[in-house]
Amino acid sequence: MIYAARYVLPISEPYIEDGAVVVNEDLIVDVGTLADIVKRHPDDELVDLGLCALMPGFIDCHTHLDYSAMRGLVEDSAYAQWKYHLMLAEENLSDKDWQASAMLGAIEAATAGITTIADITLRKGTFDAVEKVGLRAIIYREVETMDKSQVGEVMKTVIDDIESWRSKASSRVTVGIAPHSVYSTHPELFKAVYEYAQDGTPVAIHLAGSSEEYEFVKYGSSRLATKVRDQYDAKAPFWLPTGVSPVRYVLQWDVLDAPHVLAIHCTQVDEADIEILEKKDVSIAYCPRFNAKLGMGIAPLRKFIDAGLRVGIGTDSPAASNGMDMFEEMRTDLYLQRAAFGKKSFFTAVEALRMATLGGAEALRIDDKVGSLEVGKLADLIAIDLSHSSQIPTHEPESVIVHSSHPSEVILTVVDGVQIYSDGKVMSGRVKKTKAASEKIRVKLQN
Repeated sequence: MIYAARYVLPISEPYIEDGAVVVNEDLIVDVGTLADIVKRHPDDELVDLGLCALMPGFIDCHTHLDYSAMRGLVEDSAYAQWKYHLMLAEENLSDKDWQASAMLGAIEAATAGITTIADITLRKGTFDAVEKVGLRAIIYREVETMDKSQVGEVMKTVIDDIESWRSKASSRVTVGIAPHSVYSTHPELFKAVYEYAQDGTPVAIHLAGSSEEYEFVKYGSSRLATKVRDQYDAKAPFWLPTGVSPVRYVLQWDVLDAPHVLAIHCTQVDEADIEILEKKDVSIAYCPRFNAKLGMGIAPLRKFIDAGLRVGIGTDSPAASNGMDMFEEMRTDLYLQRAAFGKKSFFTAVEALRMATLGGAEALRIDDKVGSLEVGKLADLIAIDLSHSSQIPTHEPESVIVHSSHPSEVILTVVDGVQIYSDGKVMSGRVKKTKAASEKIRVKLQN
């Protein structure tokens, strides 16, 4: 099949005006101008998308799909307070609720042009939702305990889940493991995760995400201590201040030495921390809207990139970011970096678009398969309508996509050569049912 569009953006190469991409089953087999493509593939079916941008799908490097139904529940709060109230709300949801919430997030991802997610969860509902909608994903099974005596039992439960999910996974889905954070994970659990991941199992960890986390780890006092731990989990072991940053703290417990580590947030890091992350070959998932909305800080992206770190963008939890909108993430990313660091970190639209696609693939170590439109890569691609008045004239398509486009303008999402969203319809066919279930969850939480 030939997909043709006014603009084709391979990402790894300059954009092609009046271009086309040829897909055979699940692979990209040709990319070029439409005129040349038609000559080389005269018998292939042609789908002309018109005034669109055809590009690789967005790669969302950090999500929590099963929190989608909590969108807007806790607003106008700093990180620790938001976390505390969210934890209280979680107690009201059943397994069925969590499944419906995850399905809502998976549907939203497909309609927003996200073809790959890296999701952290405690529940199988996210795994099921991703498989049903047809997304590509790394699903990290979360693990946490601050009780040393529970480490063995907790790890056994998590490993059982991972093995069960893997036995049912399609080729699109990889299952990893995620120690939650420094304030909820005992050092022995970090070590256990490191040992388990020696076979290449992907590891994700929330790290250095907020000043509250930084102050808790280093000094032993912040809202994470006085609000989250003391009030929500009164039985949590007493925390002794470490006198070091979160990055230096986890460095002691081996987890950064696992083969494939993704560190999420990293807004509270200094030069020494960045050097550690570089030496340990850790990737970064930056969540600009989530971090900004909860007052967590701004990651020093230019320093990460100059140090050679792989960096991708994540939408994080819809319970805070309010949506899986990679367009808004790119804009927020650019504006925050320019406002906070000026010329030292003046990212361009081209750089932002790369970070949301190929950069994310590099961070997840799947750039040999996806992230750009190249011959031999898997056919994960999207089409963005550029015909609206706010997008015309199009001097540079990258600029229009980043600065003037929205999820509602995504008209096609393809994963593994299969159309999972087209003409306003999600092919899984569960939209009405999922919306109705989400409304019931809203009423339950409000009551």
